[in-house]
Amino acid sequence: MAVSFPEDSSQLQAGSFEPNVKLRERAGKIFGWICLLGLSIGLVVLALLLWDVLKDGLPRALQPEFLLGNPSRFARRAGLRPALFGSIWLGALMLLIAVPIGVGAALYLEEYAPKNWWSNIVEVNIANLAGVPSIVYGLLGLGVFNELLKFGPVLLSGALTLSLLALPLIIVASREAIRAVPQSLRQASYGLGATKWQTISNHVLPYAVPGILTGVIISISRAIGETAPLIVVGAVGFLASNPSLFSRFMALPILIYDWVSRPQAEFKLAAAAAIIVLLLLVLALNGIAIYIRNRFSTFK
Repeated sequence: MAVSFPEDSSQLQAGSFEPNVKLRERAGKIFGWICLLGLSIGLVVLALLLWDVLKDGLPRALQPEFLLGNPSRFARRAGLRPALFGSIWLGALMLLIAVPIGVGAALYLEEYAPKNWWSNIVEVNIANLAGVPSIVYGLLGLGVFNELLKFGPVLLSGALTLSLLALPLIIVASREAIRAVPQSLRQASYGLGATKWQTISNHVLPYAVPGILTGVIISISRAIGETAPLIVVGAVGFLASNPSLFSRFMALPILIYDWVSRPQAEFKLAAAAAIIVLLLLVLALNGIAIYIRNRFSTFK
C-alpha cells in the first residue's frame, strides 16, 4: 500500500504547532509562585512551632540541673539525664547495627545479586517496608526480641527495633547512591586488572559514600524521634539511673510524651525544654554525618 507524505513537512508542523511562548512563560511563572507559596507556608509553620517551643522551654533547657537531673514527680525538680543517655545509646547502637547491614544489603543487591524474579521481589518488598507504620516495627520487635529471643524490655531490644525501622531507608538510599556511580569507572578498574571487591572498595564505595550518608542521616533522624515502637518494646517513663545495654531504658520521646500527658502546666514547660534538647541531639547527629560526607566528597 502506497503511503503519501506531505511535500513540506516543516510547513505542516509550523501550521499545526502554535508556540504560545508568552502563555507558556506566564504559566511557568504562575507555577513557580505556587511552589514558592507552598515553601513559604511550610517555613512559616516551622518558624511558629520553633518560636513556641523556644519561648516556653529555652530558659529551662539552659539549666544544668535540668540536663543532669533525674525525672521527678515534681515538675521543678524533673531532669532528663537517663532519657538523654538512653537516646544517645539508641542512636549509637543504631549506627553500629543498621548502617553495616543496610550498606551490605545494598551492595549485594546492586553488585552481586542476579537480576531475576527473586531479586525483583526482594527489591519491591524493601521499598514497601520503607512506608510501613512505625508501630508495626514495634510489634515486630516485641515478638522477636522480647519474646522469641528472650531479651526482654531492655535497651538492646529498643535499639534492634529502631534498627529494623531504619534499615529499609538506608538500603534504598544506598542502592541509589551505588547505582549513580558511573559504569565506566567500574570498567576502567576491571581493565586495569582489579578484582570485583577491589573495584567496589576502592572506587564504588568512596564515590557512593556522600549519597549513603544522606540516607543514614534521614533514617537515623526519623528513628531517634520515634515514640510508638519504643513504648511497645517496653521503654519506661521513669528511671533513676543511666540505662545500660541489658537494663530498662528511657528515651527523650518517651519522656516528652509522659510530661505532655500530665495535667500540671509546669510539665508542659519541661516538655518544651526536652524537645529543644532532642532537636539539638538530632542536629548534632546530622552535623557529624554531614561533616563525614563532606570529607569523603573532598577525598573523592
